[in-house]
Amino acid sequence: MSDTKFTPRVFSGIQPSGGLTLGNYLGAIKRFVSMQDEDFETVYCMVDLHAITVWQDPKALAHNTRELAAGFIASGISPEKSILINQSQVPEHAQLGWIFNCVARMGWMGRMTQFKDKAGKNTENVSLGLFGYPALMAADILVYHATHVPVGEDQKQHLELTRDIAAKFNHDYGVDFFPITEPVIEGAATRVMSLRDGSKKMSKSDPSDASRINMTDDADAIAKKIRKAKTDPDALPSEVEGLEDRPEARNLVNIYAALNEQSVEDVLREVGGQQFGTFKPLLAELAVSKLAPISTEMARLMDDPAEIDRILARGAAQAREITAPILRKTYEIVGMVS
Repeated sequence: MSDTKFTPRVFSGIQPSGGLTLGNYLGAIKRFVSMQDEDFETVYCMVDLHAITVWQDPKALAHNTRELAAGFIASGISPEKSILINQSQVPEHAQLGWIFNCVARMGWMGRMTQFKDKAGKNTENVSLGLFGYPALMAADILVYHATHVPVGEDQKQHLELTRDIAAKFNHDYGVDFFPITEPVIEGAATRVMSLRDGSKKMSKSDPSDASRINMTDDADAIAKKIRKAKTDPDALPSEVEGLEDRPEARNLVNIYAALNEQSVEDVLREVGGQQFGTFKPLLAELAVSKLAPISTEMARLMDDPAEIDRILARGAAQAREITAPILRKTYEIVGMVS
């Protein structure tokens, strides 16, 4: 194998299945924003083809796609610095996805824990897309020859599959064509937990709205949810070890650290010994200062959906300048006559 030099390029995406939360922001979007200013080309995507692996109401899907785009832009993802797209406008994603369906093995797909979690006991009745979507996810990444992907812990297995598919393609065809993509997992709050139960991930599907901070929440709602967040009766510790077996305390300290771009150790040095009656107002003030401007800007952007559509169309045109030649070369390697 030759040491092919790939352009340092980041790809990542979020499903537009409704309701961006603080978990999405701290676990993904905040990192997307910072990577724009590093030595990478950055491509960020609303993965609408992935969303339909389970039934979506068409009007809701269109709304959610625009709202997610608004959330990206309001959080600081600049269409001038990054390519911003919805997946279905760049057909090379799905076309390479088919090639990868033929490279990936059934056994690999069957081991994906997220499929097992989502399908539950009802595997006979879920869509084929839900089973096969990690191959499309690999195509999303590799159709850009992306070298780095910021991911949450829950997507790490899918990125390992992407690496396996790239390696198998390269081996089967005797080429060094697809990069072996590196995961980027970092930050104090890559996994943000529920405000009502520190052992569960913050989720838009939780029936309790008080369990999460939505990126559309205004300043009053943000402050109120933090004031009412579940805690324990003890004071905050001065060292990280003191957060063990205190999931709610650990979650709130993690959120504070991530919003304030500090380490958990630094936060505890400042607030160790405080009761939650003192700490929660500090966290609420910080969260409002960081998040309320985002929700205000999202609302403004959603008042002009045609402008969002223009941004996504421009992003798709930029994306295809990268994806079309890569797909064309893939087809040539595989032996497709063009």
